[in-house]
Amino acid sequence: MEPAVKTVESEVDLREILDPQRVALNLPCMSKKRLLELVADLLASADDEEETDISQILNERERLGSTGIGHGIALPHGRVTGLGAPRAAFATFATPIDFDSSDGIPVSLVFAILVPEDANTQHLRLLAHLARMFSEPTLREELATCREPQEAYRILTEWRGPDST
Repeated sequence: MEPAVKTVESEVDLREILDPQRVALNLPCMSKKRLLELVADLLASADDEEETDISQILNERERLGSTGIGHGIALPHGRVTGLGAPRAAFATFATPIDFDSSDGIPVSLVFAILVPEDANTQHLRLLAHLARMFSEPTLREELATCREPQEAYRILTEWRGPDST
């Protein structure tokens, strides 16, 4: 059983779910469908026991409503039966892509998450943390101008928010 959390964002450590090899910058892409395929490839693991089509999971979630949260950010996510622990990927795209975001701004920064089927609290905690994190213009600018995946990984995993000490 997962404990109740009052300050959900403060307890998220992206190093637990984001591997440096799952960070890619300036990917060439021209469509939302292709973006989700590229992100699915980043999320895929060679040791996956199930033959889950991650791209299909992300597309099915996207059909429920856009995961574009505004400011050029998308947070595609999905639940996977049999997944042992959450997994994430981050990518930037060379050309912003129409993602049906509520603010109409095309997406160029994508943080995708897969969670185990029954990880409801953890899933919501991750999404809340990411929404708060990506609401900061300075962070978005730093990520958009990264030249090396390792630099983006560092920015993402070291972020603690403006009000942390």
